[in-house]
Amino acid sequence: MADLAETLLREVESRESLDSLEFSNRQGVNHQAVVGAVKSLQSLGNVINAKDQQKKKWQLTDEGLSVLQHGSHEALVYNAVPTDGIPQSALMASVPNAKVGFSKAMSAGWIKVDKAAEGGPRVFRKVDSIEDVVKACLEKISKLQLDDVTDAQRNEYKKRKLISEVKEVSYLITKGENFTTSVSKPQVDLTPEMISSGSWKTTQFKPYNFKSLGVPATTGHLHPLLKVREQFRQIFLEMGFTEMPTNNYVESSFWNFDALFQPQQHPARDAHDTFFISDPKTASAFPMDYLEKVKNIHSNGGYGSQGYKYDWKLEEAEKNILRTHTTAVSARMLYKLAQEKEFRPVKYFSIDRVFRNENLDATHLAEFQQIEGVVADRDLTLGDLMGTINQFFNKLGIKKLRFKPAYNPYTEPSMEIFSYHEGLKKWVEIGNSGVFRPEMLLPMGLPNDVTVIAWGLSLERPTMIKYGIDNIRDLVGPKVNLKMVHENPLCRLEK
Repeated sequence: MADLAETLLREVESRESLDSLEFSNRQGVNHQAVVGAVKSLQSLGNVINAKDQQKKKWQLTDEGLSVLQHGSHEALVYNAVPTDGIPQSALMASVPNAKVGFSKAMSAGWIKVDKAAEGGPRVFRKVDSIEDVVKACLEKISKLQLDDVTDAQRNEYKKRKLISEVKEVSYLITKGENFTTSVSKPQVDLTPEMISSGSWKTTQFKPYNFKSLGVPATTGHLHPLLKVREQFRQIFLEMGFTEMPTNNYVESSFWNFDALFQPQQHPARDAHDTFFISDPKTASAFPMDYLEKVKNIHSNGGYGSQGYKYDWKLEEAEKNILRTHTTAVSARMLYKLAQEKEFRPVKYFSIDRVFRNENLDATHLAEFQQIEGVVADRDLTLGDLMGTINQFFNKLGIKKLRFKPAYNPYTEPSMEIFSYHEGLKKWVEIGNSGVFRPEMLLPMGLPNDVTVIAWGLSLERPTMIKYGIDNIRDLVGPKVNLKMVHENPLCRLEK
């Protein structure tokens, strides 16, 4: 690079100006290497002046280069026709780009077709000799002899994709105020050797740029889901809730369905809605006394309920699945609470991933994050559930709430939660809630006067609203834009 820069300086010294592209051609070096030498000289100060300039030129495409070497498509078609003619089908199969060449040769009057010939259409030469004008013109273009090629010919060859117009960017180089032919690169570092020898006194150093920005430190960045998740988590903690352990994505059908008083014939337990695990296919080591009570409440009823009146099967309960809701974790935690000697009121919450065999679209994925709150205490009512939900959503900045009766297999009564969306100017569903049924709680061993209220919602939808994302696949999955993860702002819910 230094030798090239010195050569360039010597040429600039001997003339008023120098074109970098002409210089690269004359030296037989890549133009980018010359550009690098120019940039290097510019960094030394006012040694040279370099002005950008653009030129347009015609350049042969790969197909044009093939024509230059072998002849035009129409000439190849003409040359493939013997004096006694050739079947048209054989001609089209023997020449590359025969369709274009045949059409051009016909238009030029070089060949003719006898459609009445025996055995099908037959092609004959119409003239004794031809001049391959296309090849001749392309040769002139390749040699930059553009004056011998008309505009009409250039436009035709461009249309045929034999040539293309390209831009050439180069520099017009002239002498600068501090022009010199000797290149001495300023030193960047002061070394101990310079100090000991005293050479630093006569050494030219590159000036420091105190205004330059440092290189950004490479760090990780939180995904928008994690930011919104943390805001929800803080709200639960402010309300005195304890976070449940939710690290078991694989769950047994017993805890995911049976313990929640969801019948074994329920559609949600079908492969169309649930992912079943093949290895290990089944679970074991259930609390057998509790399992017998669950079996009995399903098959025969009890605690004032008639149950579902069907033959409950252990093999169905043993099937391993990817959990379809975090309520399976709530069931485990409530059973654990029931085993304590004395009942104590609890408030649990969880925010974690669940899996459902959904059809993928702009608002649904096969996995999503579920937010769930659970409160267990004596003599809780539907009013307590509505009041707790109002307090929770008020902390999110959501003031206008409505409740609509709904059905869930393991809650009675059940309610869908709606909020008025100021942007959409309508009421939209934002969650589900209910009071856990006695058929779910009493087999666990919880006291008769204990009521458990719960509600849940997804994490993705409020995140999409918060960050203005209209397709869930832009938030989660392989289509996520990492720049979005890098640049998304802090999450501040309107508390």
